[in-house]
Amino acid sequence: MKTHKNIPVFIPHLGCPNDCAFCNQRTISGTREFRIKDVRSIIDRALSTIDTPARDVQIAFFGGSFTGIDRGEMLYLLGLGKEYVDSGAVGSIRISTRPDYISPEILDILAAHRVTDIELGIQSLSDRVLEACGRGHTAARSLAACEMITSHGAFSLVGQMMTALPCSSPEDDVETARGVVAAGASGARIYPTMVFSGTRLEQMTRDGTYTPPSLDALIGVTADVFGVFAEAGVEVIRIGLSEGEGLHGADGIVAGAYHPAMGELVVSEYYRRGIERDIAAAVGAKTAEGKGVCVLCAPGETSKIIGQKQCNKLYLIRKYGIKMLKVIEKSEIMRYNYKILII
Repeated sequence: MKTHKNIPVFIPHLGCPNDCAFCNQRTISGTREFRIKDVRSIIDRALSTIDTPARDVQIAFFGGSFTGIDRGEMLYLLGLGKEYVDSGAVGSIRISTRPDYISPEILDILAAHRVTDIELGIQSLSDRVLEACGRGHTAARSLAACEMITSHGAFSLVGQMMTALPCSSPEDDVETARGVVAAGASGARIYPTMVFSGTRLEQMTRDGTYTPPSLDALIGVTADVFGVFAEAGVEVIRIGLSEGEGLHGADGIVAGAYHPAMGELVVSEYYRRGIERDIAAAVGAKTAEGKGVCVLCAPGETSKIIGQKQCNKLYLIRKYGIKMLKVIEKSEIMRYNYKILII
């Protein structure tokens, strides 16, 4: 998947009749009021600050359920976006929507307006979890939407999923990730569940029908899910919510193990597990005491392998008695891959 610079246009809750237990799009997006007449100026302001080549810039209609908004407004926004694509100012358009707002007609409209990437809010592929969250569609509907998108030929599919939803188990979350991979997604976003003010999930937390997991537990299950995508070669675009306006305070997160560096913590945990497994396999029943371990990794991955405050490094040294852990970046090693040498 190509790396793009997005110009985000947030459309909170428009077109979505559902009230999912976890959802407060106005808070998550930081957008409490949407005025369609402001969209052109939003795009123009963003373009004035971007130095990325135009072909790698996307207008991204995020939030809400884009293909479920008023048809006239959707066509207006798509037409506006297409103007920028046709003029060469941007390369393409990206949208996010729900599985039950995908149809062959909708896909033809999107393709005609130069949309190339569809982010689909799958959240879970467990019907039990979807029902508990009031999602309003089944897992079968999500998979059918994925099939329509991938078979159309004009789009890349990005699957958005959540971990630790009500009634979900770690096994459910891993199975959802596997299902997203099998459905042909080329990218994914993983959102550990947070409890926002004013949501049904807040009430479920207060009355004890939902208990948010600890930070360690949330990192653990999210690392399980991340591993499914990483090992399948599916790019994980984002893990966790962006630190920004609206996530905290009276209308923001009221429960849940939020961490501003959730993505780094999850990837670091993924690396630690793998490196520990490989060290154990390399030394067998013998101890690695007194030996050194060298980890060869992709450029830019050293900090995640070492861990925040060197937690991975210190853990491995303490557990295996190794005298040192050294990390060397190699350009020929792909991201999320690594090699260990016992020295």
